Amino acid sequence: MNLNRYKLLAGDASFRKFYRSKKNSIIVFSKKNKYSNLLVYDAINRCFNKNSIKAPKLKKEFYNENYIVIEDLGNETVFKILKKKGKNKLSYFNQIIKLLIQMQSIKNRKVKNFRNQNYTIPKYDKKILINEANLFCDWYVKNDLSKLKKKKFCKDFKKIIKELTLKLKLKDNIFVHRDFHVSNLMLVKNQIGLIDSQDALIGNKAYDLASLIDD
Repeated sequence: MNLNRYKLLAGDASFRKFYRSKKNSIIVFSKKNKYSNLLVYDAINRCFNKNSIKAPKLKKEFYNENYIVIEDLGNETVFKILKKKGKNKLSYFNQIIKLLIQMQSIKNRKVKNFRNQNYTIPKYDKKILINEANLFCDWYVKNDLSKLKKKKFCKDFKKIIKELTLKLKLKDNIFVHRDFHVSNLMLVKNQIGLIDSQDALIGNKAYDLASLIDD
């Protein structure tokens, strides 16, 4: 496929690229990690739609060619709406909280992907939490530190994170989007839909709410 024919859209933190076609469709291309970026992404969207939550529906799959075609939810993010003056922001936040409650109420965590394989949403265990917290050392520790100081800081930081995480006693039994913020919430015909949901896990109910508040 010649992707240069289509408009490249702003992407997310994954290895996916998004292109808008003229047929109210989005082409999602991913050569690297395509299992999670295409197959799992669609499976989570199917889970949402099955539970009456708006998410992009699959139109066609060309998995062997590293892309899928999904429904286009448009450009109207809740982030853009909240930036506009005169908008009743409280009403949108009420809708978002209702959506969050609806998402957290999902009980059936098994869904068939477009290859007719069962995909079960994994648990957000302590190992995943520790690995994610440790990304702080890769992304945020100042590069102007000497190698020795940076190495010592990261060693101490990871030790503290591990000790704290192992003391957590949280119930990990709620559907967690893991990227629940206003740029991933789309307004589609007065309904709020979800995008960028391939990282969903079963975890703690405070996670997505904390993301929203921080956002």
